[in-house]
Amino acid sequence: MRKVIVLTFVTLDGVMQAPGGPKEDDSGDFKYGGWAVPYFDEALGQVMEEQMGHPFDLLLGRKTFEIFASYWPHHPEEGASINNAKKYVASNTLTQHEWQNTHFLNGDIVAEIKKLKQQDGPELQVHGSANFIQTLLAHDLVDEFWLKIFPMTLGTGKRLFDRGTLPAAYHLVESKVTPSGVICAKFQRAGEVKTGSF
Repeated sequence: MRKVIVLTFVTLDGVMQAPGGPKEDDSGDFKYGGWAVPYFDEALGQVMEEQMGHPFDLLLGRKTFEIFASYWPHHPEEGASINNAKKYVASNTLTQHEWQNTHFLNGDIVAEIKKLKQQDGPELQVHGSANFIQTLLAHDLVDEFWLKIFPMTLGTGKRLFDRGTLPAAYHLVESKVTPSGVICAKFQRAGEVKTGSF
């Protein structure tokens, strides 16, 4: 069974909107685009390289796909792993694109993702895709979170758990802190929530 892995840059207050630049996503009058850039040191670059340095496929929402498609095909060396990956795009408006290896999931997106998870193949990495992640969370389709938690709060913007999520326990598989103070943590789904009493 293939894993769905959400890789996200997120602030302490859960904002994940437009970490990479002012024009990335300014919807909702978001003014802090590019908030991750000042913290992006060599150590964080190495983490990203490790996480994307093995075979994977991409599972993306339409907006993130369009951002990726406008950049990565024009950077073949830097973006080799992304360009070579199969791109599965959840969209009821787009049906084709010239970017190689792109497949569109239309209609019942949840059923399509469940089918994908049953197939043989590498992990399905979800980057960006704030709105689409809400669908994945609502239907319990996320197996792991690979979070980069930045030492800041923004107070506004699209959030990772924007519409809440189902109760679930997770196991911290790996963690490290970069010199700039970013916590990189991998969480793996670990069954149901347990409770107790002090």
